[in-house]
Amino acid sequence: MATLTTSHDCGSSEVPLIEQTIGDFFDAMAARVPDNEALVSCHQQWRQTYRELQRDTDRLASALLHHGLRPGDRVGIWSHNNAQWLLTQLATARAGLILVNINPAYRVAELEYALNKVGCKALITMTAFKSGNYVEMIQSLAPELATSKPCELHAARLPALRTVIHLGEQAVHGMLRFSDLLAGGDVGDAAVVRAGARLKCTDPINIQFTSGTTGFPKGATLTHRNVLNNGFFVGEAMRLTPRDRLCVPVPLYHCFGMVLGNLACLTHGATIVYPSEAFEPLSVLQAVQQESCTGLHGVPTMFIAELDHPRFKEFDLSSLRTGIMAGSPCPIEVMKRVVGDMHMAEVTIAYGMTETSPVSCQSTTDTPLEKRVSTVGKVQPHLEVKIADPDSGETLPIGATGELCTRGYSVMHGYWDDPEKTAEAIDADGWMHTGDLAAMDAEGYVNIAGRIKDMVIRGGENIYPREIEEFLHRHPAVQDVQVIGVPDRKYGEELCAWIIRRPGAALEERDIREFCRGRIAHYKVPRYIRFVEGFPMTVTGKVQKFRMREIMKEELKLEEDRTA
Repeated sequence: MATLTTSHDCGSSEVPLIEQTIGDFFDAMAARVPDNEALVSCHQQWRQTYRELQRDTDRLASALLHHGLRPGDRVGIWSHNNAQWLLTQLATARAGLILVNINPAYRVAELEYALNKVGCKALITMTAFKSGNYVEMIQSLAPELATSKPCELHAARLPALRTVIHLGEQAVHGMLRFSDLLAGGDVGDAAVVRAGARLKCTDPINIQFTSGTTGFPKGATLTHRNVLNNGFFVGEAMRLTPRDRLCVPVPLYHCFGMVLGNLACLTHGATIVYPSEAFEPLSVLQAVQQESCTGLHGVPTMFIAELDHPRFKEFDLSSLRTGIMAGSPCPIEVMKRVVGDMHMAEVTIAYGMTETSPVSCQSTTDTPLEKRVSTVGKVQPHLEVKIADPDSGETLPIGATGELCTRGYSVMHGYWDDPEKTAEAIDADGWMHTGDLAAMDAEGYVNIAGRIKDMVIRGGENIYPREIEEFLHRHPAVQDVQVIGVPDRKYGEELCAWIIRRPGAALEERDIREFCRGRIAHYKVPRYIRFVEGFPMTVTGKVQKFRMREIMKEELKLEEDRTA
């Protein structure tokens, strides 16, 4: 093994990149393993072989094109995990439509922004989940649905949107039912064949929203080549085969579910298993046992919930061997329990970001345990990573901490309709600047040390404080607000808001929580709220968030997890 002399490493190029579209690659896989189970959706009691999934993919692609959509149009999907999500992912790719992933935790203001930012022409939505009524939220944004024919919406607040498709079975005026849409498609439709023939693997196929320091989400635009290859090489790191069955409790609207779950399986002829709509530890344990899953994905918080479930010992998890833990650092004791108690001796650690499709670095099934908990593995095949001086851009010596940058096939097409932000993220030499602080050892293992920006990672969800600050500024009694992340044993980090009241205003913690409820995603609501007279500042007037964090750690008696 070569010893590195600088913090720059290149992945293997022994296995060639896939230069096909998702549709073409999936067709070839369906021909190879037609009778292998492609999907098991436990909560829906839905099973499909590769041949059956291929048939429904063709049918849905046909239906979408015959309902006025054209290659390049954007189709939003606002839903938790289900079979229809996977069908939509494959059908839009086959038809040349651009799938727009919308977080189910989004509420009205966030949904409106997302749909308009990228000009979604169609939206596929679930009807309800827990306390959220998704149909009602859409109707509040587009009351014109009440008098519109399906596919002919003209809404003042959503000018690009023409079609709303819901996943329920009830009739909703102005909307289509997904089941009716699917039934109306034709297998072998010439329009689908023509659309597929015109596609290139470098065409954009997916938009995922990622927040920035401005507080406004940007649409990271990914191509067939980006996500298909990343899914393939992630699956290679786990040594997936058609005999594997991967339990995917992580959300499909994230790259974690869509790429590391769906595409990792589909590029290896393996079986995807969805245990439930949204994460629930008991459902995961039941699915692993019932479906003899060999792999399991999750963020550390999920694995902790499964291990600590009161019924954990009732389940036979001996079929497990691999999977991915990602989203935040894994404490060594948790990793030991995952390996020992869950039989996942070949679990891997992955690091990445939406803008890199997402994985840049990953451990493998035989990476030593101490490296799996202290690093995020090595650079993936056909990619480069370097640790650079954030100011000069120069590559740093081994062991020095700087900004992690990555280059190669996985770097996004760009931020949708935002060349300025794209140029800020990707430099003239093609390096994606992650904003993460990292160090590399002589073997090429990368350790994430922190973040240059003040992003908070709560249970695998990336949260940018500026977005929360701008929202809280809308409250008439808030004069100023600063949001930080503080350590949390369960979620890794929690949000804390420091608020300065307007003079004479009466404002309490409950008022802030009530203001947030139903208007922003639940995970963006600060757990800790403090009313202050001012913020710690530098002499030049810059808020010292690191001081705020230290103050809160002391006040709340919080400790950083030093094991990862």
